[in-house]
Amino acid sequence: MNAWEPRGLSDKTSRSVTEAAYDRLRRDLMSGRLPPGGRLKINDLCSAMGLNLSAVREALSKLSSEGFVIALPHRGFRAAPVSPADLTDLTRARIEIETACLKRSILLGDVDWETGVAAAAYAMDRTPSAPPIADPVGYERWCLVHESFHRALCAACDSTWLLRMRDTLFAQSERYRQLSIRSATKRRAATDEHRVLATAVLERNTAQAVEIITSHFQITSATLLDSLATPAGAAKETTTSVRAGRLTNVG
Repeated sequence: MNAWEPRGLSDKTSRSVTEAAYDRLRRDLMSGRLPPGGRLKINDLCSAMGLNLSAVREALSKLSSEGFVIALPHRGFRAAPVSPADLTDLTRARIEIETACLKRSILLGDVDWETGVAAAAYAMDRTPSAPPIADPVGYERWCLVHESFHRALCAACDSTWLLRMRDTLFAQSERYRQLSIRSATKRRAATDEHRVLATAVLERNTAQAVEIITSHFQITSATLLDSLATPAGAAKETTTSVRAGRLTNVG
C-alpha cells in the first residue's frame, strides 16, 4: 500500500476521493490556475489538495482521456497546451456539432423544452457577469448558469452521440473561454448575444439561431486568438509547485 493511501479505504470512499481530486483539478485546469503546458507534479498536487496519491493519479489519467492533461511516458503529466491552431480547429468542430444539435432540438423540442430554454435564458439574463479575479465566487456562478443555458438549447436533440461530442467540445471551449476572459482587455456584451439567441430558438427560427450561435462562438474564438498573439497572453511552459499550501506557478 502506498504511503499516501489510508488503510481500510472502502471502494465507495476511494471513488469519492478520486472524484474530489478530479473535480478540483478540472476546475483548476479550466480556469488557468494550473496553466496550459505546465508540469503537474503529483506529490505537490497531493500536498496542496490534501488527497492521496492514488486518487490524484487516477484523476489525472481521466483528465488525460478527456484532453485536459497530457501523460508523458516516464515523466508524469503536463497540462494540455493551448495554441491558435488548436483553438481554430476546436471552434470549427464545435460549430459543426453544436449547430447539428441545435437544429434537432428546435425541430423536436416540446413545451417542456421551451420552458427549460426560457428558464435558462432568464437565469442567464439575471446573473451578472462577475470579474473572475475580483469576484471568483460570482464568476463561477455565472459559468454554471452559462453552461446550463447552452445545454438547455440542445436538450431536445435526439442523438446521444451528438450530445456526447457536444459536451466534450463545450468543456474544451470553456477552458479557452475562461482563459480569454482573464486576459481580455475589452468588455463584451455577451448577455445581449445570449438573449437574441434564446429568442431565435424559441421562435423556431433555425436559420437565425444557427447564424447567431456561429457568430457567438467565432467572437469568443477571436477574443482569445488576440490574447494568444500578445506576449502577455501567450502560453508558456511552467512548473507547478506549492508554497504555503497553495499552488503557484514558477517560470
